[in-house]
Amino acid sequence: MTATRGLEGIVATTSSISSIIDDTLTYVGYDIDTLTENASFEEVIYLLWNRTLPTLEQLEAFKKELASNASLPEQVIQHFRTYPINDVHPMAALRTAVSLLGLYDEEADVMEKNANVRKAIRLQAKLPTLVTAFARIRKGLEPVAPKPELGFAANFLYMLTGKEPEAIAVEAFDKALVLHADHELNASTFTARVCVATLSDVYSGVTSAIGALKGPLHGGANEQVMKMLSEIGSLENVEPYIREKLANKEKIMGFGHRVYRKGDPRAKHLRAMSEKLTSLTGEPHWYEMSVKIEEIFTAEKKLPPNVDFYSASVYHSLGIDHDLFTPIFAVSRVSGWLAHILEQYDNNRLIRPRADYNGPGIQTFVPIQER
Repeated sequence: MTATRGLEGIVATTSSISSIIDDTLTYVGYDIDTLTENASFEEVIYLLWNRTLPTLEQLEAFKKELASNASLPEQVIQHFRTYPINDVHPMAALRTAVSLLGLYDEEADVMEKNANVRKAIRLQAKLPTLVTAFARIRKGLEPVAPKPELGFAANFLYMLTGKEPEAIAVEAFDKALVLHADHELNASTFTARVCVATLSDVYSGVTSAIGALKGPLHGGANEQVMKMLSEIGSLENVEPYIREKLANKEKIMGFGHRVYRKGDPRAKHLRAMSEKLTSLTGEPHWYEMSVKIEEIFTAEKKLPPNVDFYSASVYHSLGIDHDLFTPIFAVSRVSGWLAHILEQYDNNRLIRPRADYNGPGIQTFVPIQER
């Protein structure tokens, strides 16, 4: 046996959900550029779960299913009120709340296929409500109930602010959701598949995926990008800040990717959205600083930006708290997690790799009295 650090280059399973070939990302064979410009997030969820785009009638029925399952059990809302608000990161709150949701689902441990699909709908529908409810409760505000007539992206922004969002905000957020929906066998998706391969339940699979996404080397990168931009503060500070980081060999978040070689195909869409939104909000410096950082870093390290880099300024321009960036990632990526969980159940085999042992050889045990 030969160990491969980080499982890099290892093909662990087959999947019909998404692919990354020659730096092109596709969902069920549709390239990400086409979907981002033409499909709603609800269409993309349906595509990932059913391997086909919905008809108009199927889409409307699917939207109604999501809307009718978006409300939370009152016990979960009350549980948020018991959290030590000032010390809890929203990802920790989301991880705990998703696990808690399973306690109030009578089908949580029913492993029949249709029951798992119903649980997938409930989880997809409720994650935005969980994130926004916690975001408001920690500020001393009451949660805002979802509006059935609003689409997925609009409802999230409405539940977060209590105001129906403008069309440009809905368009930008919907595109961001599409871009983050799935990404082949990334760390959180692999975690979800490993979990449910033991025939554990859907709630356990999504909870474990959230735990993996919480790490700054996966979903937490965009929050760190916005922290960096805030520290820099202005365009004239970019060059000395980045040069110092490079000289000290410090990591700069939002650049490079394990899978892509020429660049993350999702980044250009978020770059365009960042330029548009920061201009509309009267804060173009966030975009200008990002462009300057990209110019310096890619010239020095030959690493282009990934999906996290420009998503930071996009979410900031939408008025979203910085520590909610990763939970928003989960609100989108749960669509992919659920697609992979359902696929794993359909053709399951326990995932159990081996380790290349590099410890000592066979040792002689010494009784404790003689050590």
